[in-house]
Amino acid sequence: MKIRNFLLVSMVVLIAACGEPAQHRINSETGMVERIFDENQIKHGEAVYVANCVVCHGHNGEATSEWRKTGPDGKYPPPPLNGTAHTWHHSTEVLKRTILKGGPPEFGSMPAWEDKLTEQQVDDVIVWIKSLWPDEIYDVWYKNFEGK
Repeated sequence: MKIRNFLLVSMVVLIAACGEPAQHRINSETGMVERIFDENQIKHGEAVYVANCVVCHGHNGEATSEWRKTGPDGKYPPPPLNGTAHTWHHSTEVLKRTILKGGPPEFGSMPAWEDKLTEQQVDDVIVWIKSLWPDEIYDVWYKNFEGK
């Protein structure tokens, strides 16, 4: 009976794992991590981003080149999300928490979105943001945070 239960549980786990889409693969020639994102998730993430984030972070995540300089209020402006600023220095977990809970109010004006966006919408936005990053940036990010 124990073996039968073990086999049943193992089959369920394998079937569930097969349903999870891969998000990356290693290029055998370059050794770089390549993204494999769901195109629908990227499109949905972009739509959520345009509706909620574009005013501060720009249409393509470019924000402002002056993101390292504080404004008259002593706070930093929204950083670019396209791989030219520090977004890729953070894990997916930190990015998600920042979107849901907001940024530290003493440093910037990033609002909390937990009462406005679903977790799925946040996940989609994060995938869209990652799709903007240059290949080299994504490779370094993945190897530092996800591939450990």
